[in-house]
Amino acid sequence: MNSLAVKRGARVWLALSLLLLTACSDSAMPDVEALVYEQAKPLSDFTLQDQNAQPVTKQTLQGQWNLVFLGYTSCPDICPLTLAKLNGVYKALKDEYPLQIWFLAVDPKRDTVAKRKAYIDYFNPDFLAVSGEHKDLFPLVRELGLIYAISNSDEQEYAVDHSASIAMVDPQGAVRAIFKPEFKQGSVPLINAKLLITEFKQIADHY
Repeated sequence: MNSLAVKRGARVWLALSLLLLTACSDSAMPDVEALVYEQAKPLSDFTLQDQNAQPVTKQTLQGQWNLVFLGYTSCPDICPLTLAKLNGVYKALKDEYPLQIWFLAVDPKRDTVAKRKAYIDYFNPDFLAVSGEHKDLFPLVRELGLIYAISNSDEQEYAVDHSASIAMVDPQGAVRAIFKPEFKQGSVPLINAKLLITEFKQIADHY
């Protein structure tokens, strides 16, 4: 092989290498603090009920981005504080991205339709306040990458342990990311709204 052929071969190899590097760079996951799934996690079919007693299914998730937060209407701190933050997040993103905020109420014994409606209307009537029986709630919560637990529910007053994280579900109805709360000494775990807005944009624009 003469030197000209060698040089041409080297140039071709360099060009291919640059293309490969560019492709790898383009497909790299966003550099964010949120947990981002390289392959989105599809959700199974489900049927729950919103604050207007209307059925809610997997199809309700489709066609827009979704932020899903677990809680219960009797929650003393994390839920109201997080929903207030999510209201700010929603207002900051809704004009640029189709977005639905979900409050997944995991205390169906107390979280009646009427109570959920009054509760969510205080924060934003555009939000969904969804609930159902535990047999329908728990599988969805697990697939979202979240968790909840109830003890002593036979007592008049009881607490519900639940994730303070927020699941990001894409327009195809699959979990794309989990935004985790900040843990500060002396404070309840809460999301950083400014960081969530920034990282939401990075993730949504990437996919």
